[in-house]
Amino acid sequence: METTKKYTALYWILFLLSLVVLVVTYSYAGGYASMVLPFNFTFMVKALDLM
Repeated sequence: METTKKYTALYWILFLLSLVVLVVTYSYAGGYASMVLPFNFTFMVKALDLM
């Protein structure tokens, strides 16, 4: 049985940070907000341990 270290706390911090970046990007340059979404969703899925 192999053991792996989970980094869920790090991914929650990265998710919240990317959420802040998404809000700031949307407020200043709304058209570019879609460029932040892949990071946002990836960190959320990793924080929930679905991937």
